[in-house]
Amino acid sequence: MPSIATASAVQASEALRASDLAGATAGTVSIDEVVEVVAARRDEFERLSHVPRDVIDLFKAAGMYRAGTPKRFGGDARAPAEFLEMIERIATADGSAAWVASFGSANIYLAALPLDTQAQIYASGPDQAFGAGLFPVQKVRAVEGGWQIEGTWKFASGCKGADWLGVGIDTGPQGGGTPSKPRTAVFRADQVEIVENWNVVGMQGTGSHDLRLHGRVVSEDWTFVRGGPSCVDEPLYRYPTIAYAAQVLAVVNLGLARAALDVANQMSGGRRTTTGAPQLADRAYYRIELAKAEAQLRSARAFFYEATHGVWQSVLAGDPATPEQVSLLRLAATHVAREGADVVNRAYRLGGTMAIYRTHPLQRILRDAIVVTQHAFLGEGNYDGAGAVFVGVPPIPGYL
Repeated sequence: MPSIATASAVQASEALRASDLAGATAGTVSIDEVVEVVAARRDEFERLSHVPRDVIDLFKAAGMYRAGTPKRFGGDARAPAEFLEMIERIATADGSAAWVASFGSANIYLAALPLDTQAQIYASGPDQAFGAGLFPVQKVRAVEGGWQIEGTWKFASGCKGADWLGVGIDTGPQGGGTPSKPRTAVFRADQVEIVENWNVVGMQGTGSHDLRLHGRVVSEDWTFVRGGPSCVDEPLYRYPTIAYAAQVLAVVNLGLARAALDVANQMSGGRRTTTGAPQLADRAYYRIELAKAEAQLRSARAFFYEATHGVWQSVLAGDPATPEQVSLLRLAATHVAREGADVVNRAYRLGGTMAIYRTHPLQRILRDAIVVTQHAFLGEGNYDGAGAVFVGVPPIPGYL
């Protein structure tokens, strides 16, 4: 993995050509080029509290937002591990950018919409950015033509760069949704008000603002149950939807942990202290901690991708993922999010007093990594769910 050393003035100047790169045909911009741009502009993302539209366009040119689009609509429908590795690479440069790019997988949700509705969404091309604020789920009123929706929803990551936005609704027993799998109403982004109130310590650049609607009506064919049955018959849409949604977020901490260890390695050969103490690379405790952290990260990563490949091979063979396989995906995602954060924390401790400065790269990495572990998909309860599956008793609702 590349280091996350601060880009030089020349590199930054080159990286700011995001708009030019984004004009290229989708798939012709490499992940290396994306990482270069992200590394140069991550301070801008934090200052703006979102990833700007031209960088979203760059993600599209790299194929991020067609990765979850069905092939029947011109998309790539990438194998999960391929997409996860792309997000992991971007996260070595910036957690917020990777988090926003990860929602290229969210088009898998849209596969639960009627095919005619999907055709309208992809009418202008397969590179469509979908974001959503699903909670708190809002009750709706049945009216002529569908449901009238009123309310405010939180945590709409990437909403400033989205082409389409979804909100969580409760249509009653006939709606088919559940608290863990709410029915979602889809709108063009310009139909939804964005309440810019994202003010947090970590992941500031994700722009996870509130969404608001005032009495807008949606027809039933523009709604779907999140994680519900797909209307698309392609392998990707038989992969466990909610588990995948947890994976694309958890993998951010793999990239952040890799970045943190890169920083720690760079610091090890720095200048000697004024007291004449040996440089960090010559200190046994430093080398031991780095080695332990490296083993910890690689072990968690291996489990994560092993579970991913196992389920994908079952899907390709035409077999549905078993509850045990889905549980391993959820467990591996939760584990990698927490182990990644722990590796970052170990690197931060090794950074000593230099790491306490706001401008030190470990500061941003630490703040972002901790936020990943707070997501509801990656909560402590998943360990209980996994344990329940292991011993053969019903897991907590929504786990599978």
